Amino acid sequence: MRLSMTSDLWWKNAVVYCLDIETFADGNGDGIGDFRGAIQRIDHLDRMGVTCIWLMPFFPTPDKDDGYDITDFYNVDPRLGTLGDFVEFMRVARDRGIRVIADLVVNHTSDQHPWFKEARSSRDSRYRDWYIWSDKPEPDDPKGVVFPDKEDSLWEYDEKTEQYYYHRFYRFQPDLNTANPEVQDEISRILGFWMELGLSGFRVDAVPFLIEQVTDSGDDLPDPHEFFACLRAFLSRRDGSAILLGEVNLPYPDLVKYFGNDLGDELTMCFDFISMQRTYLSLAREDARPLAAALRERPNPPRDSQWATFMRNHDELTLDKLSDSEREEVFAAFGPDKDMQVFGRGLRRRLPTMLGGDLERIKMVYSLLFSLPGTPVLFYGEEIGMGENLEIEGRLAVRTPMQWTPHRNGGFSDADPSKVSIPMPKGDFGPEKVNVSAQERDPDSLLAWITRLIRHYRDCPEFAWGKYTVLDTGVDAVFAHRADCDGETVVAVHNLGDAETEVELTLEGFDSSKVLTDLLVDGRIEIDDSGRVGFPMGRYGCRWFRASAPETAPADSADPS
Repeated sequence: MRLSMTSDLWWKNAVVYCLDIETFADGNGDGIGDFRGAIQRIDHLDRMGVTCIWLMPFFPTPDKDDGYDITDFYNVDPRLGTLGDFVEFMRVARDRGIRVIADLVVNHTSDQHPWFKEARSSRDSRYRDWYIWSDKPEPDDPKGVVFPDKEDSLWEYDEKTEQYYYHRFYRFQPDLNTANPEVQDEISRILGFWMELGLSGFRVDAVPFLIEQVTDSGDDLPDPHEFFACLRAFLSRRDGSAILLGEVNLPYPDLVKYFGNDLGDELTMCFDFISMQRTYLSLAREDARPLAAALRERPNPPRDSQWATFMRNHDELTLDKLSDSEREEVFAAFGPDKDMQVFGRGLRRRLPTMLGGDLERIKMVYSLLFSLPGTPVLFYGEEIGMGENLEIEGRLAVRTPMQWTPHRNGGFSDADPSKVSIPMPKGDFGPEKVNVSAQERDPDSLLAWITRLIRHYRDCPEFAWGKYTVLDTGVDAVFAHRADCDGETVVAVHNLGDAETEVELTLEGFDSSKVLTDLLVDGRIEIDDSGRVGFPMGRYGCRWFRASAPETAPADSADPS
């Protein structure tokens, strides 16, 4: 059943901050981050202006896949705290006006989950059909193996029951049979449980894999879009403002279907992987045209839906939607060493190291992020320019402990350094040089800049709510767009090149009765009667403008003395 829904659209102009409890802050000194530590550090997010925290998995786990291999969907991993600690975290966040969403990882479980242990105990187990089994391994598509460095098949043989079980990801993560109505009901119970404890929604992991045809049994699978519509309807019955944020890395024509097409009754928001990948191509070329083309191609979501924009996430920086030659361009610019690449499709680096620590360029990229049409999402540590540690295997290279101070363990933990199992970066990106406490005192720091961008973003609802138009700048390196909403207009201009340049724009509907007022710096620029405006752009420059009537002093404002 599909429902038409209206609700509080708080997420339209939210600022989302993704963090991993295990690597954010250690509150009990055992070398592992926990909810108590996160509670102690939540004011940092409040001062920045974050309005929504996205929690990576915090459930009980053998931790073979950084917590994504789950053994209990209804509890907190004992290393990270208790349900009581979780509730206290939720209370503290709510007191500061910060909503919380969490990862919904129901594609699979750990092979140590009681459901799977029971399922593999006998072919007659009541949980047998909660997973996907076959007498013989179905033909594998090598492109379907998500982790080609670790797995070469999607099927694993179970000796006791003499059948193969399906795993889209690792062999220790058997896929749930989400086509089974009992599994679907259980997923709804999981959502309902955490919503009762205060969550405002969920980030849905690996959406296209949730319901897929994996055997030749001939059974008709439920429509995946009907499945997501039912999940959304369940959420809305419990809380009309709750959201589903989807990880859907597909071309736009396929991706937009997961919004529910025109109805907008499936996923509330979807990550825009296409424009993210084109952004890195534009940065590598210092040419704005790939990004401009992506945004011109991007379909508008349904009225009450939204795109989520990002520059970095917790996984590899995937470049799989670029052509082979385009991907090699980005590799050459930002990850030339094989050790910097992963799976042949992405990079395991953070933005500041890819850009060589060039603060001007880094600031420009984050200005671009916060002005792009959509809801901006930050990965923890981005606000201070943390780097990666390539000594750590795979995607974990970017999931190092948060760097709070220049002191022992970067202020992440009071434990003996030998007990902190995840080593921090060293050198120019180590905590001695990159940390929160130093940047809080520096008005020119990246932290100060991102805090400022958040403030201005929240003052410019046009970026989130408005109709956007990509503008012709006449300069290949310069990207410009305008956003219009309720008679108000903002314009953002970004120079992706390292050379100064002059930019000319034509703003339809404007004449000399309006001016462009700088939002990031003091000043204003005149618009001529034909709507044309020109101004210089510095190396990696960024400017936000609001179109408005000139501010003039009243005629009787002279000093009467």
